[in-house]
Amino acid sequence: MRVALFLTCVNDTLYPNTGRAVVKLLTRLGVEVDFPLAQTCCGQAHYNTGYRHEAEPLARHFSDVFGEYEAIVTPSGSCAAMVRELYPRLGERARAEGRGGALATLLAAVVPRTYELTAFLVDVLGVTDVGAYYPHRVTYHPTCHGLRSLGLGDRPAHLLRAVKGLELVELPGAEECCGFGGTFALKNAAVSAAMGGDKVRNAESTGAEVLCAADNSCLLHLGGTMTRLDAALRPVHLAEILASTEEEPAR
Repeated sequence: MRVALFLTCVNDTLYPNTGRAVVKLLTRLGVEVDFPLAQTCCGQAHYNTGYRHEAEPLARHFSDVFGEYEAIVTPSGSCAAMVRELYPRLGERARAEGRGGALATLLAAVVPRTYELTAFLVDVLGVTDVGAYYPHRVTYHPTCHGLRSLGLGDRPAHLLRAVKGLELVELPGAEECCGFGGTFALKNAAVSAAMGGDKVRNAESTGAEVLCAADNSCLLHLGGTMTRLDAALRPVHLAEILASTEEEPAR
């Protein structure tokens, strides 16, 4: 199978190792991975802050760049949700405003072929044991987009439980938001910081070494909170855990 990696802006800028981990993992599972160099922002930041018309050219560009692939895989629940949940709304809104159905038709081709990483592994490849090794005590934070928009459910947990050497411990208040929410963290800094503090303290209570999530934007917020609270934890993206093996351990 030939798939495209949609890395996303946050990962491209701040977390390139997550992208490398996805390529390493999928290649190990026999998947041919391309990285289209023309990829850019999916438009989520524009859409979520009210600039919906400005998001449309980015959605069209996404379709142009990724339209030829059997599957588009991203290590970001929020960006996957933008494509799967909000691109159809962009298309229908354009139609409702009398601008025709061209955008809706264009986006309809890529929406069902765009997958968050864990959904692709479990639903498309049909695997939960990816041959990973990660000898650490880990707790998992299900991000809002993964939990509520994509309905990832137990997929990430099933993958983590199959990792050799990993001890998965339940996170108290797991379904509560971490407080990031993109521009929410900027516009409501005090509330965001309090929510992040609650999440990190809950994670600390488990005795875990690692707080894992499938979205680096949330881990960015939580990692900063860990530093401010001097927490004995570190944030690690799920892809980096799944890519780790005894021969090539995670850094």
